[in-house]
Amino acid sequence: MPSTPSARPCPVHSLYDAHHHWLYELLRRRLGHAWDAADLAHEIFVRVLKRPPDLQDEVHQRSYLATIARGLCIDHWRRRQLEQAWLRALAACPPAVQPSLEQRAIIVETLHEVDAMLNRLPQRVRAAFILAQLHGRPYKAIAEELGVSERMVKKYLAQALVHCALLEAELDGLLVE
Repeated sequence: MPSTPSARPCPVHSLYDAHHHWLYELLRRRLGHAWDAADLAHEIFVRVLKRPPDLQDEVHQRSYLATIARGLCIDHWRRRQLEQAWLRALAACPPAVQPSLEQRAIIVETLHEVDAMLNRLPQRVRAAFILAQLHGRPYKAIAEELGVSERMVKKYLAQALVHCALLEAELDGLLVE
């Protein structure tokens, strides 16, 4: 009797059944924390659901999952470093100006979004933007440091500002992915 489409197991479900425990243990060892490992394992399978791979053998499946895990671990560690740096800076502020827990969560999420936006920029564009915005360097000094013309610095900063505007629109919910 032929099987009905609903009777066949979903490829992602089979992938999950075959590799979730292995993936969770890999992440737990790398991250040193069971909750973070569970969160990232979940995120990996959410990504797999969005783009199911066509991998037949176990070696390729594990390689695929490990590649996604590696990228998510790097993102996780980056986010933690950024959050810890912000918390250290916040600890230096007097208690009267400390934001509420809700404000802290919003600030941390915004920092992650800005960090992600900066990382999407080409290296020189990112460097020019940081030198101008965070260090207040004039265009001429930035041009000398980057080994480019002042005109190129202006182009870099314009490109970075377009990305900032897109990020702001995205955060305001005006853009849909």
